[in-house]
Amino acid sequence: MIRKHLLFFLLLLLPLLSISQNRYWVFFSNKHGSELDTEVFHPLALERRIQMGLNGFDSTDFPVSGNYIQQVSSRVKSLGKPSRWLNAIAVEATSAQLKKISRLPFVKSVEPVQGQFFVAEYSESPIDNSNLNDLRVRQLARFNGDFFSSQNINGKGVRIAIFDAGFPSVDTHAAFEHLRRDKKIIATYDFTQNSTNVYRANSHGTSVLSCIAGINNGQPMGLATGAEFLLAITEVSREPFSEEENWLAALEWADRNGAQIINSSLGYTYHRYFPEQMDGKISFVSRAATMAARKGILVVNAAGNEGTNKWSVIGAPADADSILTVGGVSPYSQLHINFASYGPTADGRLKPNVSAFGEAQVTNKKGGFSSASGTSFASPLTAGFAACALQLYPKATAMELLKIIEQSADLYPYYDYAHGYGVPQANLLSNSAPTQQVGNSVKFEKNDDGVYVLIPDFNPQQQAGYNTTHLFWHIRKANGELVEYGVIRVFQSKAFFVPTTNDQVNGNSLWVNYMGETYSYSL
Repeated sequence: MIRKHLLFFLLLLLPLLSISQNRYWVFFSNKHGSELDTEVFHPLALERRIQMGLNGFDSTDFPVSGNYIQQVSSRVKSLGKPSRWLNAIAVEATSAQLKKISRLPFVKSVEPVQGQFFVAEYSESPIDNSNLNDLRVRQLARFNGDFFSSQNINGKGVRIAIFDAGFPSVDTHAAFEHLRRDKKIIATYDFTQNSTNVYRANSHGTSVLSCIAGINNGQPMGLATGAEFLLAITEVSREPFSEEENWLAALEWADRNGAQIINSSLGYTYHRYFPEQMDGKISFVSRAATMAARKGILVVNAAGNEGTNKWSVIGAPADADSILTVGGVSPYSQLHINFASYGPTADGRLKPNVSAFGEAQVTNKKGGFSSASGTSFASPLTAGFAACALQLYPKATAMELLKIIEQSADLYPYYDYAHGYGVPQANLLSNSAPTQQVGNSVKFEKNDDGVYVLIPDFNPQQQAGYNTTHLFWHIRKANGELVEYGVIRVFQSKAFFVPTTNDQVNGNSLWVNYMGETYSYSL
């Protein structure tokens, strides 16, 4: 079975490998002769580093050695983009040229450029205006967004970078008039054409921006209408193996331009990788995303839309350590939306971290508004939440901000691999870890065959919403990894029975979340 599984992926990859096999990263052993020009860094970039406890800039911030690039250039077919953080440059080269490059004393290693990005969009569909407006209201209300508006919190002073496939009509659409008027779009760059014009190509990025800062007839579509933006095109369909270089280049560009939050509704999956490689350490984009976190940037990334496909799990860089990976919930059931990718990472870490609506009101290609589905939109909705959280806690580091957001989610401290910690709640934001909520709603009763989950005061009249009708449960190992998990609809006081096999009992515990409270029981 495993051989068949691998064969399927290898057959799928063969045509792609034949295209990409002559493109490589050349890694250098040092940065001899390079000098740091601090003028290319926005003051916010230095401020972030100091806030993270770093002593200003370090060797990763120095440019790649120009001398090394020049020597490599004379030995290859063409050069791609360099990466300061990886101390490498992408090249197109033949096997013979690679052998010569590898012998250069300053070349540390040579690795193939990896795969192809896909936007995490599922579908777009028109709906009538009343339902569309209701969706807009609910996509913000699901975060308890009124708390932010009551505190005049709208992401003001926070700089967000968006990496996507294009931003046509952002320079004309009424939804972004306030951004143009207040000069909130600080910088733009198209890494696919080496141009500052990003108001072209795929409108996916335009829709993503609307989920952070769009305004429809005076009403916000996202939570961070007061934020500043850096817009970058990194994806282009006709150059399927340049996106990784573009994403890395955009990451370093965003850093130099003072980005505090990055939204990336893009990802790598089966076009170059296997699910068992999604450990945050293999793909270059995941490694770079982790490095961004170490420099004080919170990367918010869509989990992906592979939930109903053979792949099913999150892709890269959603698998990266220290970034906020966002899954999707349905606006209707309030539970995991079927197409959203699942966690955990290949090495057992929790993903997604949190969730948001996997369907949202967005701007459309024709200058109007429509609904669209995909974790592409759950991610920017959450990025807007993150900007508001950072406005509330401006001294928070990237890692502190990530934890604050996780702890504000409505299932915390319960989690699972479909919902993460749940949907962040503005009114629950805190810069100190909340204590586990314990009440009298749930009891446990053990017998020889397993454990009953009881709700002694269950009231069948309390059928108003998901948090009163659904019980989330999982069986957890001592190290935090989940053995299994699920969600059940509660119809009676004897809500659920968990049979306890030897595998389940061995040092494990049963956790449930019901009506906003989390309980645990040692099996």
